[in-house]
Amino acid sequence: MGGFIDMLPRDCVSKILSFTSPADTFRSSMVSSMFHSTVESDVVWEIFLPTDYMDVVSRLITPLTFTTTKELFVCLCNLVLIDVGRKSLKLEKSSGKISYMLSARELSITWSNDPMQWSWKSIPQSRFSEVAELRTTCWLEIHGKISTQILSPNTRYGAYLIMKISNRAYGLDSIPSEVSVEVGNEVCHDMTYLCHEDRKKQQMECMFYRNRTKVLRKRLGEFFSGEANEEVKMSLMEVKGYQLKGGIIIEGIEVRPIH
Repeated sequence: MGGFIDMLPRDCVSKILSFTSPADTFRSSMVSSMFHSTVESDVVWEIFLPTDYMDVVSRLITPLTFTTTKELFVCLCNLVLIDVGRKSLKLEKSSGKISYMLSARELSITWSNDPMQWSWKSIPQSRFSEVAELRTTCWLEIHGKISTQILSPNTRYGAYLIMKISNRAYGLDSIPSEVSVEVGNEVCHDMTYLCHEDRKKQQMECMFYRNRTKVLRKRLGEFFSGEANEEVKMSLMEVKGYQLKGGIIIEGIEVRPIH
């Protein structure tokens, strides 16, 4: 089979690889010498990179060292910060699909500029320079938005609120929060507790966590990123109970492909 493939024009082999995935392309280099040489081609790997990859490179906080599009692809499979460190992105090595995370500074958080209710701080566990810590509030409202134009087309995504809950948290398990994801006329809506655990499990976790914080991903909903450029609106709200709550640290909202 290798001999037959080696007789194919290079452009033909590149076209064949363009209909596969990055994982298949990596594996194909072992099939024949023609595949091996074609896999190193910039033409092949440019297909697997985001269409706006040159713009992404220009917005990186830390410049990347690469000489080929294949090397750039591999670099972007590791998490990188863009837009003055307020967003992060990462490519899936197997599929090339892109994930984004919006930092807390990129979100609209009601009363976040009031130091009596929220504080901005740095924590070593976060990829971002700042996170938002809720001190106390009776009105919890968080909104984020992202354009499908910068996401992978024809891909189903999940949206997640990335947060931490300290052992000093209170008022989070009385009333469920409303979560939603809206794209065009489609709305994914649900209810969720930020912290809702039985007493025995809570006691056990207090023994293990002590002064540490727990990292949680709260699913806001899912949406489909098609060919059109649409705005995705994501939110979490608990504004009906008027009960004081505190002790959560908001890192951001992450959108990533669902498999």
